[in-house]
Amino acid sequence: MLKLVVLSGAGVSAESGLNTFRDSNGLWENYRIEDVATPEAFLLNPELVLSFYNMRRQQVLKAEPNDAHKSLEIYNNAKTKSGRTLGIQIITQNVDDLHERAGSGSVLHLHGEILKARSTTHPHLIYDWKRDITLSDRCEQGSQLRPHIVWFNEEVPLMDEAIALVQKADILLIVGTSLAVYPAAGLVHYRQELCPVYLVDPNLSEVPGVHPLYLYKEEAGHGIIKALQHIIENY
Repeated sequence: MLKLVVLSGAGVSAESGLNTFRDSNGLWENYRIEDVATPEAFLLNPELVLSFYNMRRQQVLKAEPNDAHKSLEIYNNAKTKSGRTLGIQIITQNVDDLHERAGSGSVLHLHGEILKARSTTHPHLIYDWKRDITLSDRCEQGSQLRPHIVWFNEEVPLMDEAIALVQKADILLIVGTSLAVYPAAGLVHYRQELCPVYLVDPNLSEVPGVHPLYLYKEEAGHGIIKALQHIIENY
């Protein structure tokens, strides 16, 4: 099997109508990130934070997978030029479920999942959650529920698991991410020596210290198909 690890970011879901994490004016859905995406913000104004993520949750529920999501499932288990089976593992910075709805079964959500809620004091208590979270919603132990999201200033619980996946990759495909948010952006440097990197992004031109690098300066939907075709035809 040829192990392809895909690191996907906001640019993948943008083509499904979901706003990217930070636009040109430094705001996210017209909110300051510091006001809605930190544990401090939740302590200061939990109603505002819950309202913001309730809005995002409804946006995700209305969105549909696009060609980038669908292509990863279509090419999974495809035969490459050498006769090996392409096995695709996705590590996503996105909190939506569009990869799963497109059919992908191996998805690690590095920054959490918007369609889940968890206890504020018992983090192992996690619930599937598609409706709004309110200040009256409690876990079975009586603690307030919050979005199952990794906020700024919080540890990334699945980082070690993501590193282990990258270390075992034969090929790394990075799509729709600015490689500016750490620690996720540092995953590329855990790959094996000479593990080829495919980068799909209309704005990025290089990744320092990465070679070999195949660059596709295109939006996710078109660029990811070209990258996958190149992998199938050359490995």
